[in-house]
Amino acid sequence: MARSALLNVMVQAALKAGKSLSRDFGEVQNLQVSVKGPGDFVSQADMKAEKIVRDELMKARPTYGFLGEESDELKGTDGAHRWIVDPLDGTTNFLHGIPQFAVSIALERNGEVVAGVVFNPATDELFTAEKGGGAFMNDRRIRVAARRVLSDCVIGCGLPHLGRGNHGKFLVELRHVMGEVAGMRSFGAAALDLAYVAAGRLDGFWETDLMPWDMAAGLILIREAGGFVSDMKGTTDIFGSANLVAGNELIQKALVEVANRPIPTR
Repeated sequence: MARSALLNVMVQAALKAGKSLSRDFGEVQNLQVSVKGPGDFVSQADMKAEKIVRDELMKARPTYGFLGEESDELKGTDGAHRWIVDPLDGTTNFLHGIPQFAVSIALERNGEVVAGVVFNPATDELFTAEKGGGAFMNDRRIRVAARRVLSDCVIGCGLPHLGRGNHGKFLVELRHVMGEVAGMRSFGAAALDLAYVAAGRLDGFWETDLMPWDMAAGLILIREAGGFVSDMKGTTDIFGSANLVAGNELIQKALVEVANRPIPTR
Protein backbone atom coordinates (compact mmCIF):
# COMPACT_ATOMS: atom_id res chain seq x y z
CA MET A 1 0.00 0.00 0.00
CA ALA A 2 1.13 3.55 -0.69
CA ARG A 3 1.33 5.82 2.34
CA SER A 4 1.48 9.59 2.45
CA ALA A 5 4.49 11.29 3.99
CA LEU A 6 2.42 12.18 7.04
CA LEU A 7 1.19 8.62 7.57
CA ASN A 8 4.78 7.37 7.25
CA VAL A 9 5.79 9.77 10.02
CA MET A 10 2.98 8.43 12.22
CA VAL A 11 3.88 4.81 11.52
CA GLN A 12 7.56 5.35 12.32
CA ALA A 13 6.68 7.12 15.57
CA ALA A 14 4.36 4.27 16.59
CA LEU A 15 6.92 1.60 15.74
CA LYS A 16 9.67 3.40 17.66
CA ALA A 17 7.47 3.83 20.73
CA GLY A 18 6.32 0.23 20.38
CA LYS A 19 9.90 -1.00 20.47
CA SER A 20 10.42 0.85 23.74
CA LEU A 21 7.20 -0.57 25.18
CA SER A 22 8.20 -4.10 24.16
CA ARG A 23 11.43 -3.81 26.12
CA ASP A 24 9.61 -2.58 29.20
CA PHE A 25 6.82 -5.14 28.82
CA GLY A 26 9.44 -7.86 29.12
CA GLU A 27 10.38 -6.48 32.53
CA VAL A 28 6.94 -5.37 33.60
CA GLN A 29 7.45 -6.43 37.21
CA ASN A 30 10.37 -4.02 37.55
CA LEU A 31 8.62 -0.91 36.25
CA GLN A 32 8.43 2.18 38.40
CA VAL A 33 4.70 2.73 38.81
CA SER A 34 2.92 5.74 40.24
CA VAL A 35 -0.78 6.13 40.91
CA LYS A 36 -2.57 8.63 38.68
CA GLY A 37 -6.04 7.98 40.09
CA PRO A 38 -8.23 5.17 41.43
CA GLY A 39 -7.67 2.15 39.23
CA ASP A 40 -5.85 4.24 36.64
CA PHE A 41 -2.10 3.73 36.62
CA VAL A 42 0.68 5.45 34.78
CA SER A 43 4.13 3.97 34.35
CA GLN A 44 7.52 5.18 33.35
CA ALA A 45 7.03 3.15 30.17
CA ASP A 46 3.91 5.16 29.34
CA MET A 47 5.59 8.53 29.76
CA LYS A 48 8.70 7.41 27.90
CA ALA A 49 6.57 6.21 24.97
CA GLU A 50 4.74 9.53 24.77
CA LYS A 51 8.04 11.42 24.69
CA ILE A 52 9.24 9.23 21.82
CA VAL A 53 6.04 9.80 19.84
CA ARG A 54 5.94 13.51 20.58
CA ASP A 55 9.59 14.03 19.62
CA GLU A 56 9.16 12.12 16.35
CA LEU A 57 5.96 13.90 15.33
CA MET A 58 7.08 17.38 16.33
CA LYS A 59 10.40 16.94 14.56
CA ALA A 60 8.53 16.21 11.35
CA ARG A 61 5.79 18.85 11.79
CA PRO A 62 6.89 21.37 14.43
CA THR A 63 3.95 23.73 13.81
CA TYR A 64 1.25 21.16 14.57
CA GLY A 65 -0.57 21.01 17.89
CA PHE A 66 -0.25 18.00 20.18
CA LEU A 67 -2.79 16.42 22.53
CA GLY A 68 -1.48 13.46 24.51
CA GLU A 69 -2.70 11.58 27.55
CA GLU A 70 0.39 12.13 29.69
CA SER A 71 1.25 15.78 29.05
CA ASP A 72 -0.32 19.21 28.72
CA GLU A 73 -1.84 20.08 25.35
CA LEU A 74 0.41 22.02 23.00
CA LYS A 75 -1.31 24.57 20.79
CA GLY A 76 0.36 24.61 17.40
CA THR A 77 1.10 27.71 15.38
CA ASP A 78 -0.31 25.92 12.33
CA GLY A 79 -3.87 26.37 13.62
CA ALA A 80 -5.36 23.61 11.46
CA HIS A 81 -3.56 20.44 12.52
CA ARG A 82 -3.33 18.54 15.79
CA TRP A 83 -1.79 15.21 16.73
CA ILE A 84 -3.94 13.17 19.16
CA VAL A 85 -1.89 10.50 20.92
CA ASP A 86 -2.31 7.72 23.45
CA PRO A 87 1.21 6.33 23.88
CA LEU A 88 0.01 3.30 25.83
CA ASP A 89 -3.65 2.42 25.49
CA GLY A 90 -4.36 -0.48 27.82
CA THR A 91 -2.02 0.57 30.61
CA THR A 92 -3.64 -1.73 33.16
CA ASN A 93 -3.24 -4.69 30.80
CA PHE A 94 0.39 -3.74 30.28
CA LEU A 95 1.13 -3.55 33.97
CA HIS A 96 -0.45 -6.95 34.55
CA GLY A 97 1.52 -8.63 31.79
CA ILE A 98 -1.49 -8.95 29.46
CA PRO A 99 -0.38 -8.45 25.81
CA GLN A 100 -3.36 -6.33 24.82
CA PHE A 101 -2.11 -2.75 24.55
CA ALA A 102 -1.26 -0.30 21.80
CA VAL A 103 0.26 2.95 20.66
CA SER A 104 -2.49 5.12 19.14
CA ILE A 105 -1.76 8.16 16.95
CA ALA A 106 -4.26 10.27 15.03
CA LEU A 107 -4.00 13.42 12.93
CA GLU A 108 -6.81 15.94 13.13
CA ARG A 109 -7.23 18.60 10.44
CA ASN A 110 -9.66 21.46 11.05
CA GLY A 111 -11.51 19.37 13.62
CA GLU A 112 -11.72 16.21 11.48
CA VAL A 113 -9.59 13.10 12.02
CA VAL A 114 -7.90 12.40 8.68
CA ALA A 115 -5.31 9.72 9.54
CA GLY A 116 -4.81 7.12 12.24
CA VAL A 117 -2.37 4.46 13.39
CA VAL A 118 -2.87 1.80 16.08
CA PHE A 119 0.06 -0.51 16.80
CA ASN A 120 0.17 -3.47 19.19
CA PRO A 121 3.87 -4.31 19.65
CA ALA A 122 3.03 -7.54 21.50
CA THR A 123 1.38 -9.02 18.39
CA ASP A 124 3.19 -6.89 15.81
CA GLU A 125 -0.14 -5.79 14.34
CA LEU A 126 -0.16 -2.35 12.71
CA PHE A 127 -3.51 -0.78 11.79
CA THR A 128 -3.44 2.28 9.53
CA ALA A 129 -5.95 4.49 7.74
CA GLU A 130 -6.09 7.76 5.83
CA LYS A 131 -9.17 9.64 4.72
CA GLY A 132 -10.21 8.32 1.33
CA GLY A 133 -7.48 5.70 1.27
CA GLY A 134 -9.01 2.74 3.08
CA ALA A 135 -7.95 0.90 6.21
CA PHE A 136 -5.20 -1.71 6.53
CA MET A 137 -3.66 -4.17 8.96
CA ASN A 138 0.00 -4.87 8.19
CA ASP A 139 -0.62 -3.54 4.66
CA ARG A 140 -3.59 -5.87 4.06
CA ARG A 141 -6.93 -4.16 3.35
CA ILE A 142 -9.50 -4.62 6.11
CA ARG A 143 -13.28 -4.22 6.20
CA VAL A 144 -15.89 -4.22 8.93
CA ALA A 145 -17.86 -7.44 9.36
CA ALA A 146 -20.97 -7.87 7.19
CA ARG A 147 -23.33 -9.51 9.71
CA ARG A 148 -26.77 -7.98 9.60
CA VAL A 149 -28.47 -8.97 12.86
CA LEU A 150 -27.29 -8.66 16.45
CA SER A 151 -28.09 -12.28 17.24
CA ASP A 152 -25.19 -13.33 14.98
CA CYS A 153 -22.73 -10.79 16.42
CA VAL A 154 -19.89 -10.68 18.90
CA ILE A 155 -19.93 -7.23 20.49
CA GLY A 156 -17.16 -5.50 22.41
CA CYS A 157 -17.57 -3.05 25.27
CA GLY A 158 -15.51 -1.09 27.72
CA LEU A 159 -16.08 -1.89 31.39
CA PRO A 160 -16.18 1.05 33.82
CA HIS A 161 -13.72 0.58 36.62
CA LEU A 162 -13.11 1.83 40.15
CA GLY A 163 -13.58 5.58 40.37
CA ARG A 164 -14.69 6.06 36.77
CA GLY A 165 -17.95 5.70 34.89
CA ASN A 166 -21.58 5.18 35.82
CA HIS A 167 -21.58 1.52 36.83
CA GLY A 168 -25.33 1.28 37.31
CA LYS A 169 -26.12 2.75 33.90
CA PHE A 170 -23.58 0.49 32.23
CA LEU A 171 -25.07 -2.61 33.83
CA VAL A 172 -28.45 -1.69 32.35
CA GLU A 173 -26.87 -1.23 28.91
CA LEU A 174 -25.03 -4.54 29.26
CA ARG A 175 -28.20 -6.35 30.29
CA HIS A 176 -29.98 -5.12 27.18
CA VAL A 177 -27.15 -5.89 24.76
CA MET A 178 -26.31 -9.29 26.25
CA GLY A 179 -29.88 -10.42 25.63
CA GLU A 180 -29.60 -9.68 21.92
CA VAL A 181 -26.15 -10.90 20.81
CA ALA A 182 -24.15 -14.10 20.26
CA GLY A 183 -21.35 -13.05 22.60
CA MET A 184 -19.71 -10.22 24.52
CA ARG A 185 -16.03 -9.34 24.85
CA SER A 186 -14.09 -6.72 26.82
CA PHE A 187 -10.37 -6.49 26.13
CA GLY A 188 -9.40 -3.35 28.05
CA ALA A 189 -7.88 -1.20 25.30
CA ALA A 190 -10.36 0.97 23.40
CA ALA A 191 -8.02 1.83 20.51
CA LEU A 192 -7.48 -1.88 19.80
CA ASP A 193 -11.18 -2.64 20.25
CA LEU A 194 -11.99 -0.10 17.54
CA ALA A 195 -9.25 -1.50 15.31
CA TYR A 196 -10.83 -4.94 15.79
CA VAL A 197 -14.19 -3.57 14.62
CA ALA A 198 -12.44 -2.17 11.55
CA ALA A 199 -10.86 -5.57 10.90
CA GLY A 200 -14.14 -7.47 11.34
CA ARG A 201 -13.00 -9.28 14.49
CA LEU A 202 -15.69 -7.56 16.54
CA ASP A 203 -19.05 -6.84 14.90
CA GLY A 204 -19.64 -3.79 17.07
CA PHE A 205 -18.45 -1.90 20.11
CA TRP A 206 -19.64 0.69 22.59
CA GLU A 207 -18.05 2.52 25.49
CA THR A 208 -18.65 5.64 27.56
CA ASP A 209 -16.37 8.03 29.49
CA LEU A 210 -13.67 8.04 26.82
CA MET A 211 -11.13 10.74 25.99
CA PRO A 212 -10.23 11.89 22.45
CA TRP A 213 -6.93 9.97 22.50
CA ASP A 214 -8.85 6.76 23.27
CA MET A 215 -11.00 7.14 20.16
CA ALA A 216 -9.40 9.30 17.50
CA ALA A 217 -7.35 6.77 15.53
CA GLY A 218 -10.05 4.14 15.84
CA LEU A 219 -12.67 6.46 14.36
CA ILE A 220 -10.96 6.78 11.01
CA LEU A 221 -9.98 3.12 10.96
CA ILE A 222 -13.64 2.13 11.21
CA ARG A 223 -14.89 4.72 8.74
CA GLU A 224 -12.25 3.82 6.18
CA ALA A 225 -13.11 0.14 6.69
CA GLY A 226 -16.72 0.88 5.69
CA GLY A 227 -18.13 1.19 9.19
CA PHE A 228 -20.13 3.77 11.09
CA VAL A 229 -19.50 5.54 14.40
CA SER A 230 -21.71 7.83 16.47
CA ASP A 231 -22.13 8.81 20.07
CA MET A 232 -24.67 7.00 22.26
CA LYS A 233 -27.41 9.35 21.04
CA GLY A 234 -26.67 8.60 17.40
CA THR A 235 -25.07 12.00 16.70
CA THR A 236 -21.57 12.86 15.49
CA ASP A 237 -20.52 14.75 18.65
CA ILE A 238 -18.27 11.89 19.71
CA PHE A 239 -15.48 13.84 21.39
CA GLY A 240 -17.97 16.15 23.10
CA SER A 241 -20.10 13.26 24.34
CA ALA A 242 -17.06 11.20 25.40
CA ASN A 243 -18.73 8.00 24.20
CA LEU A 244 -19.22 6.02 21.02
CA VAL A 245 -21.02 3.17 19.31
CA ALA A 246 -19.44 1.47 16.28
CA GLY A 247 -20.16 -1.24 13.73
CA ASN A 248 -21.37 -1.64 10.18
CA GLU A 249 -24.38 0.49 9.24
CA LEU A 250 -27.04 -1.98 10.45
CA ILE A 251 -25.28 -3.18 13.59
CA GLN A 252 -24.24 0.31 14.69
CA LYS A 253 -27.84 1.54 14.49
CA ALA A 254 -29.13 -1.54 16.27
CA LEU A 255 -26.60 -1.12 19.09
CA VAL A 256 -27.61 2.51 19.60
CA GLU A 257 -31.24 1.44 19.92
CA VAL A 258 -30.63 -1.51 22.23
CA ALA A 259 -28.12 0.22 24.53
CA ASN A 260 -30.53 3.12 25.03
CA ARG A 261 -33.57 1.08 26.02
CA PRO A 262 -35.10 2.28 29.28
CA ILE A 263 -34.40 0.62 32.59
CA PRO A 264 -36.72 -2.35 33.08
CA THR A 265 -39.45 -1.76 35.66
CA ARG A 266 -39.17 -5.30 36.98
